[in-house]
Amino acid sequence: MTTQLKSARSSLITKQMKTVAENEGISPQTVRKEIAAGKLVIPANKIHIKKNLTPIGIGRAVTIKVNANIGTSSATTSVKNELKKLTAALDAGTDTVMDLSTGGNLDKIRKKLIEKCPLPFGTVPIYEMIIGRDVEDITPKIILSTIEKQAKQGVDFFTIHAGVLKQYLPFAVKRVCGIVSRGGALIAKWMALHNRQNPFYELFDDICDIMAEYDVCFSLGDGLRPGCIADATDKAQIAELKTLGELVLRAKAKNCQVMVEGPGHIPFNQIQKNMQLQQKYCHNAPFYVLGPLVTDIAPGYDHITSAIGGTAAGFYGASFLCYVTPKEHLGLPDVDDVRQGVIAAKIAAHSADVARGHLNSADKDKKLSIARANLDWKNHIALSLDPKTAKKFHEQACAKSGKAAANDDFCTMCGKKWCSLRINKELIKMYGGK
Repeated sequence: MTTQLKSARSSLITKQMKTVAENEGISPQTVRKEIAAGKLVIPANKIHIKKNLTPIGIGRAVTIKVNANIGTSSATTSVKNELKKLTAALDAGTDTVMDLSTGGNLDKIRKKLIEKCPLPFGTVPIYEMIIGRDVEDITPKIILSTIEKQAKQGVDFFTIHAGVLKQYLPFAVKRVCGIVSRGGALIAKWMALHNRQNPFYELFDDICDIMAEYDVCFSLGDGLRPGCIADATDKAQIAELKTLGELVLRAKAKNCQVMVEGPGHIPFNQIQKNMQLQQKYCHNAPFYVLGPLVTDIAPGYDHITSAIGGTAAGFYGASFLCYVTPKEHLGLPDVDDVRQGVIAAKIAAHSADVARGHLNSADKDKKLSIARANLDWKNHIALSLDPKTAKKFHEQACAKSGKAAANDDFCTMCGKKWCSLRINKELIKMYGGK
């Protein structure tokens, strides 16, 4: 890299740091310090950032972020539907988007989504590598060329399952649910058929070179994450986690930004331990968790089970929550599922920020509470995390009860005479309160 190019890259990174600092209400020096320590990442491909990307920070020094997964399957391959899902995720307030497409023209889908996505955009490159071929036919050339192609298209972060090692497979087959990660399962099959080590692990330094060239952030995939609470914190999961810690250091040595993906399904009482183990083994790299789901018995409501786990994970150390939709374990999510998944994860992320006392997170709650206490419906709704739904529910309740004005000084829950907030106003007058 020439001196001129290094200078241009440094200037671009400095600008990203300033943007993150301003949006988060912290100093640029804090952002720079956290990035240097490997505790904060700014996923921003140098190609995407020149087009429409607004950079965000992921780490403990900033607010907890939320990711929305979208993408086609072999059964449903509509680009139009994926663009609708992208719009729904953006409208609901997601912080990043991942394209997990496995069906249709993946290049076309990816390009269209990146063009319309102003947020960090991630992929799992191995999904493209198996299109039109069996997994055993993947070669080092295919791996590196696919990763480079997607980097050139502007992808900001890649899930790379380099920690699933051949010697860990005997641990995984003893599980209740085995290997539930698609990427992890594909690589496990490749290793079993070839009787060789994980090619992503063996090619890791070469992959780092590509990532560094385009400023793509690693999201080290947890291919052996538990797929049910019975498998949580087992030998397979912890063995891979330790390897991911090794890869964190290797990536940093190659001037790559890196975060680590985590479980999965964890009983509530094991969440704190899992967050602490990740910080210990992975050198405080930002932790990106799927949920985690705290029970397995709620298909159709897993956006709720994951929000419960996500709040605890965020409080104890996670920096990044991957949403889970109501259709998790049941089918490909639609537009409404995407929206519900994002909102549930955002509730978890904000709740964790409030619990850990992060900056002024609780001020948002207080402002809404003041509006609620004043029966100020306009601001009560406007300050809510999901104003569209709040407004719809309030108007439906008003219409059903025959309550004419949405700004009346009571709601249909109690009615006018029984409204505690109205009574509070009377008490304030009587006792000279605020």
